[in-house]
Amino acid sequence: MVDILIYIATALTGTGLLLALYRFLKGPTPADRVVAFDTLTLTTVSLIVIIALAEGRGIYLDVAVVYALLSFLGVIAVARYLERGF
Repeated sequence: MVDILIYIATALTGTGLLLALYRFLKGPTPADRVVAFDTLTLTTVSLIVIIALAEGRGIYLDVAVVYALLSFLGVIAVARYLERGF
């Protein structure tokens, strides 16, 4: 039963990843691309967590936390640049 739920969660997260990638590539404004990039990183973090759950490896959770922190800092830097420059 748990395996089925993991497959469903992976499929839904993968669908969200593809939709965010489409918005990132097609976004008409840079702000749309920044939001899509943030969504891409969050869905990637959730995929890493799902993989950690499926494989039973706790070390992947550390990787997910570090990736989430770095992506947050990257999005803040880009948003600041788009708002008023460095």
